[in-house]
Amino acid sequence: MKKDPFRPTPYQVQWLLIVGFLAVGYALYVRYFAIEYSPVALACDNGLPTMLCKTRALATYLFKHSVFGTAALVIAVLNFIRPSIVTLTAGLVAAGFGIVLYNIGLSGAAIGLLILGFARPAPKTA
Repeated sequence: MKKDPFRPTPYQVQWLLIVGFLAVGYALYVRYFAIEYSPVALACDNGLPTMLCKTRALATYLFKHSVFGTAALVIAVLNFIRPSIVTLTAGLVAAGFGIVLYNIGLSGAAIGLLILGFARPAPKTA
C-alpha cells in the first residue's frame, strides 16, 4: 500500500505565502526600524515608554536567548514527525523571525527539516 506524501493544497500554499511574508516583513521592520536604527535605539535605551521600545526590548531578549531558533527547530521536528499545515505555518513563522533576528543556525536547520517534512507520508484522516 503506497502512502502519499504530505502536500499542501493551493489554498494552503497561498496561506503559507501570506503568513510567511507577513512574519518576515514584521521581523525586518523590528530589526531595521527598532533594533538597528540609532535614533530609536538611543531613545529606547534612555527609557522612552512606547510600544516600539517594548517590542524592541522583547525581540532583543528573545534573540539573545535563541528563542526564535529553538522554537523553530522544535516545531520543525514536530512537523517532521507528523506533518500538518498548523505545524508548517508555526515553523515557518518562527524560522522567518529567527533568520531575520540573528538566530540563523538553528532557524536554518529548522527550514531544512520543514522541507524534509514534505517527504513524509501525510497523516491518515478519520
